[in-house]
Amino acid sequence: MDNHRTIPLLVDVDTGIDDSLALLYLMASPEAEILGITCTAGNVNARQVATNNLAWLELCDYADVEVALGAEVPVLQPLVTTEETHGPQGIGYAELPAPTRRISDRHATQVWIEAARSRPGEITGLVTGPLTNLALAIKLEPELPLLLNRLVVMGGVFNHAGNTRPTTEWNISVDPDAAKIVFDAFSVLPPERRPVICALDVTERIAMTPAHVAALGRAAGSTPEESLSLDDPPGTRSRGSNAVVRHLSDAVRFYMEFHRAYDQGGYVAHMHDPFAAAVALDPSLATTRPATVDVELAGTITRGQTVADWLGMWGRPANADIVVDTDPEEFFRRTIERVGALARRVG
Repeated sequence: MDNHRTIPLLVDVDTGIDDSLALLYLMASPEAEILGITCTAGNVNARQVATNNLAWLELCDYADVEVALGAEVPVLQPLVTTEETHGPQGIGYAELPAPTRRISDRHATQVWIEAARSRPGEITGLVTGPLTNLALAIKLEPELPLLLNRLVVMGGVFNHAGNTRPTTEWNISVDPDAAKIVFDAFSVLPPERRPVICALDVTERIAMTPAHVAALGRAAGSTPEESLSLDDPPGTRSRGSNAVVRHLSDAVRFYMEFHRAYDQGGYVAHMHDPFAAAVALDPSLATTRPATVDVELAGTITRGQTVADWLGMWGRPANADIVVDTDPEEFFRRTIERVGALARRVG
């Protein structure tokens, strides 16, 4: 592989069904050089997140990537997790083999700081969970925003309904104080290096359907055909011959059942985090618009709301590029092609 074409990444996750798909997408992408995976509490507790990450890496026979435990609680407020959305272990109905590798001895903040210092201006940070680890790393190394090449965040909601409270998105809502720290710290960057924010406004258009899961199974050569249907009893398990497809299907089925039960768009699964991973590798997938982003911390019913000043009313320069459009079909084409090939390769 041409090393000049690789994109070095630090990936911070709260795995999570859609975080799982994000990891699969990155492992399936030859241009992705995953330097480390750091774990924060969010969808489930941070230690379960770490176990999930190690299990997915091992299942996919991926390189010996460091998995480091990070913040187990938010910066200030109590931790809230969401097993009702992602299942008791965070990966839906999937039951991955227990990993044999151990969590790193380093803390997530060390991983971020030491990697960024060792390769200044090269690394793209991808955060698909609460921003706690990155906020803590910035407190220890205020130059971190300048040391990274780019930051891509799945989080926030602007001109769209929230998915946690009426005006808030889950990742930001779990730790709004951390989000405020990050958005403020990254305000020092020039326009070409502003963080890219993948918010619900676009990610809720990235809806995986049973047909996508079936196509992925076919791409992997898994038999019999993956079939997820509203008519199936809840908790129906995949019989797929391919282990990656089988576990992915079992995870996604839980997510589809959740979306259906809570009227979140029907029998689909919103692929928030894999979309952010795809954008980290190829920004051309996203149409963005610059804005000044801040986080509401004091509102009695709006704490955790991300607010975008699109018109410069605050008199502060833009500190983020917010994704406002994409081509979902192209995203799913890439996902099916790449993850299908990965699954076929590792069986």
